[in-house]
Amino acid sequence: MFDTMTLLGAHLAAGALSFPEMSPALFSIDFGFIGLGTFHLRWYALGYMAGIGLAWWYASAMIRRPALFGGESPLTKDQLDDIMFWIILGIILGGRLGYILFYMVPYQMDALMADPGTILRIWDGGMSFHGGISGVAVALVYFAWSRKVSLFSIGDIAGVVAPIGIGLVRIANFINAELYGRHTDSSWGMVFPEGVVPGSTPPAFNWDTGKWVYNGFETARYPSQLYESALEGWLPLIVLSILIWRFGALKRPGLVAGLFLLMYAFGRTVVENFRMPDSFVHGMPEWLTMGQLLSIPMWLGGAWLVWNALKPKTPKDTKTKA
Repeated sequence: MFDTMTLLGAHLAAGALSFPEMSPALFSIDFGFIGLGTFHLRWYALGYMAGIGLAWWYASAMIRRPALFGGESPLTKDQLDDIMFWIILGIILGGRLGYILFYMVPYQMDALMADPGTILRIWDGGMSFHGGISGVAVALVYFAWSRKVSLFSIGDIAGVVAPIGIGLVRIANFINAELYGRHTDSSWGMVFPEGVVPGSTPPAFNWDTGKWVYNGFETARYPSQLYESALEGWLPLIVLSILIWRFGALKRPGLVAGLFLLMYAFGRTVVENFRMPDSFVHGMPEWLTMGQLLSIPMWLGGAWLVWNALKPKTPKDTKTKA
C-alpha cells in the first residue's frame, strides 16, 4: 500500500524523463577466487583517464605548431610528458585535499575524527573540482619555476585542454546518478533513483543485483550534470579552440588561462541554481552555494589574467618572459 509521500513523489515525477539506468561500471571482474573481491571499471574513472589522454594529445598538437605561440613553443615533447605527471598528481591530491578541507572539516568533522583513514580512501568518493584545479595550479607553478618555462603559456595550454576532462567527468556523474539537480515540473526533468544501499557508491546502485534501487519518493529533477558538462566543458573547449586556432590567442600569454577560469566560474555559478546542494552543507545563505563561493577566486584570478594579457606591453614587458 502506498502512503501519501509515495503518491506525491509519483505525481511529481509524472511526465518526466526516465533515468537510462546505465551501470556505473563499464564492466566488472570477480577476483573473489583469489581473495581480491570484485573489480569495477567505472565510467567515472574512464572519464578521468580519457580526459587526461585527450588533453595530452591536444597539447601535443599545439606545441608542434610554434606559430600558435608567436614563433616558439613553450614546451618540448619531453617537457610535456613530464608536466602531465605533475598535473595528474595535482588533480588527485588537490581534489582529495580540497574535498577534505572544503567539505569534511567544516561539516563532517565527527566522521573524520572517528575514521581518519577516510582521508586516504579516495576510491570511496569525495573529490573537489576547486581543490583539483588548485592542485594543478601548484603543479604548474612548480614546473615553470624548476624548468624555467613560461608559467602563463603552460597555463594557457592547461586552460584549453582541461575542459575535455571536465566535460567527460560530468557525463560520468550523470551515469552515476549523482550530483543531480533540484526539483522541476518542466518536461525535461528526469527521475533519478534515490534509493539507498549501504556501503555502495553511488548510493542508489546495488552492485549485487546490478540494478538501481528506487525508494518510492523520487521526484523529477534537472539533469544538472549535463548542464555542467556543456557549460563547464564543451562550451569553453569550443570557444577557446576557436580563439587559439583562428585568432592567435596563445600569442598573448595568460589570456586563454584567464578566459577558461572566467568561463568555468560563469558556468558553475549558473548551474548551481539548478544543481541540488550537498545535504550536509549548512549555514550558507539561500542565495549562495558552496560551488559559487569557491568559484569567486576563479572570477578574480581569471579577470586579472585577461587584463594582464590584454594590457599594452611596454618595451620591458616584451623582453620579460612570464
